[in-house]
Amino acid sequence: MHTTVAEPAIDQQDRTAATTATVAICAYSMARWPDIRAAVASVVAQLRAGDECILVVDHNDELLARATETFAAHQGVRVIASAGERGLSGARNTAVAESKGKIIAFLDDDAVAGADWLEQIGAALAEPDVWGAGTAALPAWPNGRRPTWFPPEFDWVVGCSYQGLPTETAQVRNVIGAAMAFRREVFELAGNFSSVVGRIGVAPTGCEETELCIRLRQRRPGAVITYLPQVAVRHRVTPDRVRGRYFLRRCLGEGRSKARVSKLVGSDDALHSERAYVRSVLPRAVLRELRRAMRGEPAGIAAATFIVLGVVMAGIGYVEATLSSDG
Repeated sequence: MHTTVAEPAIDQQDRTAATTATVAICAYSMARWPDIRAAVASVVAQLRAGDECILVVDHNDELLARATETFAAHQGVRVIASAGERGLSGARNTAVAESKGKIIAFLDDDAVAGADWLEQIGAALAEPDVWGAGTAALPAWPNGRRPTWFPPEFDWVVGCSYQGLPTETAQVRNVIGAAMAFRREVFELAGNFSSVVGRIGVAPTGCEETELCIRLRQRRPGAVITYLPQVAVRHRVTPDRVRGRYFLRRCLGEGRSKARVSKLVGSDDALHSERAYVRSVLPRAVLRELRRAMRGEPAGIAAATFIVLGVVMAGIGYVEATLSSDG
């Protein structure tokens, strides 16, 4: 009886220990150089024997030269130029092609991984049915404070986990791109990140990881994508991203991105989570902010207004891209 119980635990430990990881950090701008160095350092501190960190530079010769010189002496770090078309999807696909690990993890170039981030991701992906895992991305706000008008349900605008996501480990439709990982087999089965969606430079678009996760589940319905809210990275939010204009542009871009995802994988899968979010999470958020206003906090009115405007802008972006021949 004792042997029957103990053997799976030993197998699990052996499987986790034998799993090598590649952590890819994709970078495109010299303006983020201090962030890039911090991101690489946070990963290097967690690498085990056989693991590696790949810094993929997206079509920026100056950044490539600086990174190559800086990290030449860092064991476990490789600096390569993106071999794909310009944009985050092309850089990520380059990382996949160059990677050696059985697990391929991705960390944004302006994020810093928590001390046990890579270990926790590896443990999650050691489960037989888990093909992808994502962790929380916590916003590091300018001056250390959330703007009073910025609703937490819209933290995805700045690339972070948002209110409405599970608060305990749970199966989800897709991971957050700032901090995610997949088994290598995902890319063999489902293919690479699509260049039809995704961020290019500072363009406020995205959803390439969403489309990949949906495509994976369509090709392997039993595949589990798990979210680990107790594991986190700190994701820096720059001052330009806490302005109302950026908020609305990002919501517009999200709508456009979701339209492109819908064309690739179908609107039912592309919008299932979003419909639930709009129906249940956002109405409660508006009521909360209005109650703030009634208690004498004027920022509640601003936050409620931005929630409504965010939905409207996303809707406009979706319709615009749906009707566009190149959307």
